[in-house]
Amino acid sequence: TPKTRKKSQGFCFHNQIMSKNPLMNTRINTKKVKGIKDGWFSETEAMYPGQKFSIALEEFSSEKSILFSETSQFQDILVFRSAQYGNVLVLDGVIQLSERDEFAYHEMMTHVPLLAHAHPQNVLIVGGGDGGVLREVCKHDCVQKITMVEIDPMVIEVSKKYFSKSFGAAFDDPRVTIVYEDASEFLHSKQQQQHRKNGDYYDCIFSDTSDPVGPAETLFQPSFYESMHDCLAKGGIVCAQSECMWIHLDFITDIVACCTEIFGHTEYYSTLAPTFPCGQIGFILASKNRTKSCQQLARQPSSALLEQMKYYNPNIHQASFVLPEFVQKKLQIYQSPEAQGEKLDCLLAQCTIS
Repeated sequence: TPKTRKKSQGFCFHNQIMSKNPLMNTRINTKKVKGIKDGWFSETEAMYPGQKFSIALEEFSSEKSILFSETSQFQDILVFRSAQYGNVLVLDGVIQLSERDEFAYHEMMTHVPLLAHAHPQNVLIVGGGDGGVLREVCKHDCVQKITMVEIDPMVIEVSKKYFSKSFGAAFDDPRVTIVYEDASEFLHSKQQQQHRKNGDYYDCIFSDTSDPVGPAETLFQPSFYESMHDCLAKGGIVCAQSECMWIHLDFITDIVACCTEIFGHTEYYSTLAPTFPCGQIGFILASKNRTKSCQQLARQPSSALLEQMKYYNPNIHQASFVLPEFVQKKLQIYQSPEAQGEKLDCLLAQCTIS
């Protein structure tokens, strides 16, 4: 069952440090850290029962490897040094990222939609408090404004301290504004409504969330996708973390169906990363007022940009949209024009956009 979440205070500031920083507390009772036993961390998560991923701690030692363990206002946060994957970030007992393979997720989530857009200037990042998507967005000189909406300040502070040489290195970019607020409330705020009245829409929106339980639960509801649709510029692209095809295909199908109803054009593409469930994670791409597939690049990456990549290149961009037959067959009915207007057994019953 999802946790009961406390309301965010909804304050906004630009690259400031929390006045009361829990990271200053370095005393950790390693015997009480959830998931740690006999020199291994093992995750548990209701979204994929019957399996779990385990990683060995460096030197198989809790005392030497656990760098941070605290409970924020919203979730349990753990950072440990692993034997093979570098520093690892864990939220509510589930591995989010490791330094060894995070680039496969962040590069593919970010550069596929940004390079499918002809000229992205205004970008919104929902979640993504680890900073990985932010790091990749900042590599695009054409982007002039980046807004990050993260509900949990502690995630950002942890990333700055323990992942400053990997995915937590871009928070000080002058184009960045950080808002600490529930993203669903942020998109419904009077300030955002005024922005839309003034014609200020986002070219790309990244929904970089954890699994749809706890703090991220509301970010997988149809109403949230509708809010992103309202805030998106004509021709804009939404990219959302959309789980694993091997164990979440019904859930993915629901999201594809919902987004197709709202946006009119939806695609699913995939990347590989060993610390994600089954070693695979996918993304939903939803486009506003466009029918051209995001599989085709709207602009070519410069040689300077490609030199910074560890995973992404134009060939893998296009290949990532090629899906196994069982996935393609499952999604095809919801993506086809014939499905529009039909009553389907999915999340569409909750949508308000017709």
